[in-house]
Amino acid sequence: MPRRPVVALVTDAIHPYSFGGREIRYHELYAHLTAHTDLHVFTMRWWDGSRVRTEGGVTFHAISRLLPMYRHGVRSTWQALVFAVACLRLLWHRFDVLNVDQIPFLHLLPLRLVATLRRKPLIATWHEVWGPEYWRYSMRVGWRPAWWIERLAMRAPDRIIAVSPETARRLRAELGERTPITIAPNGVDLDGVNQAAPHEQRTDLVVVSRLMRHKGLDLLLAAIARLRERGRAVTCRIIGDGPERDTLREEAERLGIAHAVEFRHDVSEQKDVYALVKAGRVFAFPSTREGFGIAVLEAIACGVPVVTTSARDNLAQHLVRRSRRGIVCDHTLDAFAEALAEALDAPADDAPTEPWVGDYALNSIASHVVKAMLP
Repeated sequence: MPRRPVVALVTDAIHPYSFGGREIRYHELYAHLTAHTDLHVFTMRWWDGSRVRTEGGVTFHAISRLLPMYRHGVRSTWQALVFAVACLRLLWHRFDVLNVDQIPFLHLLPLRLVATLRRKPLIATWHEVWGPEYWRYSMRVGWRPAWWIERLAMRAPDRIIAVSPETARRLRAELGERTPITIAPNGVDLDGVNQAAPHEQRTDLVVVSRLMRHKGLDLLLAAIARLRERGRAVTCRIIGDGPERDTLREEAERLGIAHAVEFRHDVSEQKDVYALVKAGRVFAFPSTREGFGIAVLEAIACGVPVVTTSARDNLAQHLVRRSRRGIVCDHTLDAFAEALAEALDAPADDAPTEPWVGDYALNSIASHVVKAMLP
């Protein structure tokens, strides 16, 4: 019997300790990858006990201590540096394929060295191109070196797996049309969606999001306040956690809508996410930057209409435009509040899930990822 290839997957964040789109992507792909490979995940030390543990056929390796990924609401440079240096530990591990998550960029440079010395292919999963505008906004001082590192990181892999056609297009604009890029979008567990019953506690608006500044949740809170000022007793459920948790709670208090907004920081199981999303009438997604928008896809699969904005770097708008009940509006308070009101006033739609969502079935997407890793 031939030996199964050993895949080393490097990512600084894993589910359920960190809850976000990329963590969910890898978590849901584990079972499909372990059917074809011997999978080893190299990450920070999120758990107590031994540095190496095995769960569900996946071997997890802690190559660095656990450090906060965010500082003042943006990515921590110190965490990125420590994790990048720790990635040199892979020089002493056996693997056939090195698959790397793009974030936080800096680690791709030492991993390029590891792959070269070990004579193994380096494949990177790319969620979004941040670009100079992001770095200028988030760092102000010293943003140019950060953008140069991102550009160098794009050139490190032998092949790239892009999670959306738009991300692939932006990569090719920077790297050239001949760059080897495979598009393998995020998938959704349609069986899990279909089996989930709506949570008994209903709400008007619901959102699933990491609590970060670029997610635009301050705009959502302002829109809720605007609608309530107009006599609409709108309620909202915000599912997720992140560095802006306290700031958003304080903003809800300041706007006088804390009683109408439920924050759920304790949800880690996808079945519970689906149940809570189905309990909402409208999925509100005011993010300014998304490489794909897995939460939007899941909401559409749950049969909940989505309202998002046309912010330039919000690539989730392309999914919403495909939805028969989706609304894409300008990224302004007036436009977003009006779009939410329009979606809430729309008649209920009990039609089956939109057929195109089936293109993102997890089994199908997983096969694309496996082929990209093991061509």
